[in-house]
Amino acid sequence: MPRAILYDYFRSSASYRARIALNLKGIEYEQRSINLAAGDQKSHSYHELNPQGFVPMLEMDGHRITQSLAICNYVNSIVPNPPFMPGDAADRAHVLALALTVACDIHPLNNLRVLKYLKAELGASQQATDEWYRHWVVEGLAALEAMAAPRAGAWLFGDAPSVADICLIPQLYNARRFSVPLDGFPTLRRVDETASGNPAFAAAHPDLQEQPQ
Repeated sequence: MPRAILYDYFRSSASYRARIALNLKGIEYEQRSINLAAGDQKSHSYHELNPQGFVPMLEMDGHRITQSLAICNYVNSIVPNPPFMPGDAADRAHVLALALTVACDIHPLNNLRVLKYLKAELGASQQATDEWYRHWVVEGLAALEAMAAPRAGAWLFGDAPSVADICLIPQLYNARRFSVPLDGFPTLRRVDETASGNPAFAAAHPDLQEQPQ
């Protein structure tokens, strides 16, 4: 299998998802850091590769694939095992709904570019920005807990990791960085504990990635 190149940033939730997905599939990849804090994503050279200027971006098999869930879908298609989605149509819809609760409803409201805009353009204080972050994360995680709990096992759905877990774990990492209380989410915390013992998830942790100087 050709070696892949992953353009990422160590603390990016979406990049964290891509690293987990590649690790679960056993795909070797070279990491090229795009320093979001320094504005590397706005450079002309990176926009020539990825017009949206976001991370992650995966170069593999002659393709440039952007968006973390598109990367998950691609690697799941070319390396079917272990699968990221269950076989039953209703179960797949449930797992996808869990993943999208994070990727579409929680994460976009609290990623770095949004928080920077709140402060730089709208004049929000650091305290107000942090309160914005915590409000939307708590609201989203509460919904996710209620959705997942009835059908969760060791993971959000059953006893094998899925794309829902790939989305959840980076979100919990970021929630802790902003001191979001997680006591009210026992299912999510149990899954997080399961993931901490899984080599693919553990190796993707931001603390183990090369950090920009």
